[in-house]
Amino acid sequence: MSTGASDTVPADLTRDLLAAETAETVAHPSSPADDVPGPEGLPGVGDRPVELREAIARGGLSTFLVLLLLNSFDELEAAALAVLAPDIRDSLGVSDGVIVFISAAAASFVVLGALPMGWLADRYRRGRIIGWASILFASMVALSGFAVNAFMLFWARLGVGVGKSNTLPVHGSLLADAYPIGARGRINAITTGAGQVIGVLSPLLVGAIAAIAGGDEGWRWAFFVLGLPVLVLAFFAFRLPEPPRGQYEMLDVLDEVVVDPDPAPISVEAAFGRLLQIRTLKSVIVGFAALGFGLFSGPVLANLYVEDRFGLDTLERGLVGTIGGLGVLCILPFVARHYDRLYRRDPAAALRMVGLLILPVSVLVPIQYAMPNVTAFLIVGIAPSALLMTAFTMVGPVTQSILPYRLRGMGAALAAIYIFFVGATGGALLAALLSDAFGPGVAVQVLMAPACLVGGLMVVRSSTSIRSDLALVAQELEEERDEARRREADPEQVPALQVHGVDFSYGSVQVLFDVGFEVRRGEVLALLGTNGAGKSTILRVVAGLGVPARGVVRLDGRTITFVPPELRGRYGIQLLQGGKGTFPDLTVQENLEMAGFRYRHDRADLDRRIGRVLDLFGGLADRRDQRASSLSGGQQQMLALALALVHEPDLLLVDELSLGLSPTVVQELLEIVEQLKADGTTMVIVEQSLNVALALSDRAVFLEKGQVRFEGAAAELAERDDLARAVFLGGEGG
Repeated sequence: MSTGASDTVPADLTRDLLAAETAETVAHPSSPADDVPGPEGLPGVGDRPVELREAIARGGLSTFLVLLLLNSFDELEAAALAVLAPDIRDSLGVSDGVIVFISAAAASFVVLGALPMGWLADRYRRGRIIGWASILFASMVALSGFAVNAFMLFWARLGVGVGKSNTLPVHGSLLADAYPIGARGRINAITTGAGQVIGVLSPLLVGAIAAIAGGDEGWRWAFFVLGLPVLVLAFFAFRLPEPPRGQYEMLDVLDEVVVDPDPAPISVEAAFGRLLQIRTLKSVIVGFAALGFGLFSGPVLANLYVEDRFGLDTLERGLVGTIGGLGVLCILPFVARHYDRLYRRDPAAALRMVGLLILPVSVLVPIQYAMPNVTAFLIVGIAPSALLMTAFTMVGPVTQSILPYRLRGMGAALAAIYIFFVGATGGALLAALLSDAFGPGVAVQVLMAPACLVGGLMVVRSSTSIRSDLALVAQELEEERDEARRREADPEQVPALQVHGVDFSYGSVQVLFDVGFEVRRGEVLALLGTNGAGKSTILRVVAGLGVPARGVVRLDGRTITFVPPELRGRYGIQLLQGGKGTFPDLTVQENLEMAGFRYRHDRADLDRRIGRVLDLFGGLADRRDQRASSLSGGQQQMLALALALVHEPDLLLVDELSLGLSPTVVQELLEIVEQLKADGTTMVIVEQSLNVALALSDRAVFLEKGQVRFEGAAAELAERDDLARAVFLGGEGG
């Protein structure tokens, strides 16, 4: 019975979208100008219209159908919990507040799996992730039917949420890479929207299953039945093809697909640091997080309200919920088509449309709950239900368009954390308290009206920044294409380190502006500049201790912008920061062994590394048993450098090598650096002394106020009196 419903409604929705699209084609026939990309150069802007059939054919029918049906059963099961809430409450003997909390918080359990799912989606084949998540989901749905108390139901719902958590990060990422930009609104309207439609039709279906099973325990059979089709779909999910990541953005901006042959692992911290600097994304997810306060608690509260107020049984509540959600079928095809058309012309207008769909709900919900009978309640409730579901369906295409393609999974996971954890969990707690104190009718009005007002305004506000965020996406793609061509043309000349177009901020204060330079293998580069110019900051960015708002960092041609710092150490990058760089309470020998902790399983290798370092620093060899805190300042700086050299780095970053040291110690350090240079170690050195920098370096980069003012041979810098004077007068730090 559930399978038949899920097959019919998506087919109807697809047919409606195709019909709407055909009407648009007749009214607005394409012209030769439609084939020319827009002058803005933004992904998907100015493109020719893409027919839905063409889009599905390009991305593959199997991916489309499997994700559509999985979304449908996800929503079917979620709605089952909402409509059966009164029956479950009575069967388990719990209060309204308890069942509201468990039901609404079930959505927040998605957060527990969203982060790992997003991380996996950006690294591995997504069909397999979907398959395993679907198996977990089906198993936990069946376990919900076996729950004998609220505690067991809570844990079953937790498992369901974790299994369902792949929907936003994995499904969304796969859809964005599989189907063209110009059809994403309609594709998402069918795959995600069909699930929403099934969700509003499911009250009737779920109510019928419970009624057929009969008795106080009839609700259990709904969960037993709904898990079976998902197991079948999991088998097909394992076989889904894996599309090239970011292919349609590349085709649109570059007219070619550039495949990264060796993608580096992505740090969760770095990914979130970058994503939270995308202004449009922040506003959108905050808006939908506010909306989530009422969105996830609303269906459960509505079912409790109509039972208490109008005395409706399970089947009648299912019928009310189904009719109340049919408005989605009327407007979703046209909104999705209009979204794609608006996006091609003006992405900001498309995003504003999503926010404007939400705002009227803040007025309509209080009106609905003031209705005196069930018929009026039902009629007034059609509009807010349709508007909210349609807006929620469009959030996927919006977020996927502004995310760097490498971070699509993590970006969707970030959105899920805000929407489901902040919105659903916060809404669940407030709904439970308000429902027990004042009843479900008051609870839904107190939550929904302000949530929809704030959420809608935030989404409208986000439209002001979407064009600039899309421009950054295009710029990053062009830079990646240029670098790929350069590697193909002359692979031997790929620099050891490449920093390109880096912006960086500490909070709201931007300190780096479009910083870029390269370091060849075996070269020593001096980073010079005025105080506060950003010299130390750029070293932190290269080492992975800071995440740029924009730009790329590459090591030997491999993009490492989002690689965690500990893994960069394994790749051969070591940073010697200015100031204290030793363990003061440990001896010199213990410091060296702590530095080489990674190599502890191969004692011979560790001893070799320590011995090599002590050969370089003869003065430390005689002080092996001396505490680091008892060493002179120069000796401590030597020890700090020795700790970095234990790792035999390919790229050594040194911040303020000679700061505060006597000339004799500086000369000793210079001799060691010269030896490293002779051994072929690539180095970037931040140095306050121009004389020291020129003695060490092959080339120099001069930074002023976070921007590169000079890049060239060190001797040329010495001839620039204006820059040399700035170095001498710039003071310490930077």
